[in-house]
Amino acid sequence: MSVALQQAPRGLLKQRLKAERAAHIAAFREDGKPEKLLRGLRQAVDGVLTEAFRGAALPPETALVAVGGYGRGELFPFSDVDILVLLGHKPDVVTQGKLEELVQLLWDLGLEIGHSIRTVDECLSEARADITVQTSLLEARLIDGATTLFDQLQQRYQEAMDAQAFFHAKTAEMRLRHTKYEDTAFALEPNCKESPGGLRDLQVILWVAKAAGLGNSWAQLAQRGLITQEEARQLMEKERAFKDIRIRLHLHTNRREDRLVFDVQTAIAETFGLQATGSGPDARRASEYLMQRYYWAAKAVTQLNTILLQNIEAQLFPQPTVAAPVNARFNEVNGFIDIAADNTFEAFPSAVLEIFVLMTERPEIKGMTARTMRALWHARFLIDADFREDSINKALFLRILQAPVGLVHALRRMNDMGILGRYLPAFRRIVGQMQHDLFHVYTVDQHIMMVVRNMRRFTMTEHAHEYPFCSQLIANFPNRWLLFVAALFHDIGKGRGGDHSTLGAVDAEQFCRDHHLSDQDTELVSFLVSQHLSMSTVAQKQDLSDPDVIDSFARMVKDERHLTALYLLTVADIRGTSPKVWNAWKAKLLEDLYKITLRVLGGEPHSADRELKNTQDAAQAELRLHGLAPNAHVALWNQLDVAWFLRLDAGDIAWQTRALYDKVNSERPVVKARLAPIGEGLQVMVYCQDQPDLFARICSYFDRKNFSILDAKIHTTKHGYALDTFLVTEQNFAKNYRDIINLIEHELCELLVEQGPLPPPTKGRLSRLSRTFPIVPTVDLRPDERGQHYILSIAANDRTGLLYAIANVLTRYRINLHTAKVMTLGERVEDVFLVDGAVLNNQRNQIQLETDLLEALKI
Repeated sequence: MSVALQQAPRGLLKQRLKAERAAHIAAFREDGKPEKLLRGLRQAVDGVLTEAFRGAALPPETALVAVGGYGRGELFPFSDVDILVLLGHKPDVVTQGKLEELVQLLWDLGLEIGHSIRTVDECLSEARADITVQTSLLEARLIDGATTLFDQLQQRYQEAMDAQAFFHAKTAEMRLRHTKYEDTAFALEPNCKESPGGLRDLQVILWVAKAAGLGNSWAQLAQRGLITQEEARQLMEKERAFKDIRIRLHLHTNRREDRLVFDVQTAIAETFGLQATGSGPDARRASEYLMQRYYWAAKAVTQLNTILLQNIEAQLFPQPTVAAPVNARFNEVNGFIDIAADNTFEAFPSAVLEIFVLMTERPEIKGMTARTMRALWHARFLIDADFREDSINKALFLRILQAPVGLVHALRRMNDMGILGRYLPAFRRIVGQMQHDLFHVYTVDQHIMMVVRNMRRFTMTEHAHEYPFCSQLIANFPNRWLLFVAALFHDIGKGRGGDHSTLGAVDAEQFCRDHHLSDQDTELVSFLVSQHLSMSTVAQKQDLSDPDVIDSFARMVKDERHLTALYLLTVADIRGTSPKVWNAWKAKLLEDLYKITLRVLGGEPHSADRELKNTQDAAQAELRLHGLAPNAHVALWNQLDVAWFLRLDAGDIAWQTRALYDKVNSERPVVKARLAPIGEGLQVMVYCQDQPDLFARICSYFDRKNFSILDAKIHTTKHGYALDTFLVTEQNFAKNYRDIINLIEHELCELLVEQGPLPPPTKGRLSRLSRTFPIVPTVDLRPDERGQHYILSIAANDRTGLLYAIANVLTRYRINLHTAKVMTLGERVEDVFLVDGAVLNNQRNQIQLETDLLEALKI
């Protein structure tokens, strides 16, 4: 390496590389040409590598080869530089030392090197064993060194290539990658390289085409007839757009970053000259314009990817054509549906919808031929106002919604091809629309597709174990397809300003009238869209033991049909927002609300006396099963009022009674914990002589232990004891829950015995998502309908220590807490407390309390 140091000292090489790199980036900031930058960065690195390689004085039968993306002739600002040092034979000790010095030099120059040192035989052996190595070598490019040796590698690699096996391996790899990214290009924070419809999908096409000898570029694939010239132009345009975004991501973050995360979306949008528009409910962020463009591009790539891969597969696996007529407009060809003539859709515009009807009615059909997909993609423009008014087309669309199988696939295909948005113009407005509410993880259109999928799963026996109660309800629901209509429209009004539920209900009613649904069915669909958030709000924010709450909700839903439909839509909707939002506690609240309301609708009034007797009878029956004496419960129950019995299940009452029946006047706190019967989290009971700061003290403990409190029921007995129950969860408690239960029972008890000063609330850090989309905290204090208590509602970004900070303020004001409902929606919390206290009788004190709570919610 001393020769290398003489020819080009490391410092000068490093300085040269840095200067050339900076010049190319500066030029890009001026002209915005991504291919020029990628080529320039590659050439700059080529030059430095060549000098370093020549200075290494390696044996003549050695070649320096670029592989992977670098071999393709592209280098993104912070991508790895993948190289292969190709040897004519295994290195001796001297050569090995020179190779180590070369690699060290490249790292010293500031290059992120991904290197391998192999002979030709070793390269072929590794390629056979690892599809990643085989793919990397497919794009090998000689930088410097022994041309003959490189040619030998190329020849033997091509001879060893099994194009059919390579096709199967790369498409299987692609399917796995798509699964990792939820099979959607429409995640709110997509990876522009790896997500479906991104750069990697385009690379897969070129890899399998090159391996099959069908071409190395979009132009060559067009020349081979695998795509049209227009499709080749579109692919080049989308590829350039994704490369441009990826470059800007690297430059903005100053590292290798391929994810369009919320933090950077606005900054990247502004580098394209995009600006926010409007104000108030009509405001649109610059990032929304960027992401909508991204999603439309990804959608086009997804369609063209499917067409191309099918055409390449037909070249690699030729089969005798087996065709059978389906009708005058379509044939079935080798298991795929195919248009009978190139102009089928132009001659019969209704066939644009008919093809989806046929695919739902003939589930054995595997998909569409590439020719049909291409024709259908271009035929979407045939859908205009006259098309939508045609009674035949209306009937066909309803047949799709009423299909016994294949509905979700049909709607997704229609959305991907732009047909659904053409037929429902209101739907087209929300395609690719972002949602900045901290709990949806999909665009509006993809969320709707997820809700329809969830609703459809309720009807499928193979998914009955996931939603047993929903499956039971929908099995007996007449005209269940109306639920799919409601799901399709429930969020269609988003992004227009105003209440999206009201706007969507208007669209849904118009659709029903246009498609000649009965008045009764139209009213049901419109009701579901307008009220699709109501059941979740009542279940998670109001006291279900309050007869007035239940009676009010029952009046709103009117009858069992509306109640069942709303319950099913609510579950499907929450499950479709994000995998993290749904939990067993929300499931129990909704199911409890459904069952209580159903009894009221059935003519059974929500009587506190009847509920009390039924609950107590059931609890006593369970106590007898555990061997308690018939009157063992009396001492405890005599100290409890009706509200306690109505707020708990019989099983919870029996559990707490067993723990306390002989400790009614215990001077030492009693803390008991168990796995929550709902199947998720821990249930923790605290019984001790009441103290003003008890709730805050318990919250401080759970805060320190990183437990999230999902629900709290606070009660004071007639003889001055607190009997509080908490539902808590922690990310990893299931692994060693027995130890954690023992720890909670011991530590929390000791904390309550000591009664030391409360620790100061910690101001935990906001998550990345919450920092990007901060919520303006809100505090609302108002009397309940009876005027006996106050309802305190709080909304804020979630963070560690939030509930304890709230509890600390309530303690300072000597506020009595009766119930706490803690609702976490992704990164947003909406907590509702039932409180009272002498301080609340003064309006000035109420205002000061709200002010102090708002201060506590700040970071």
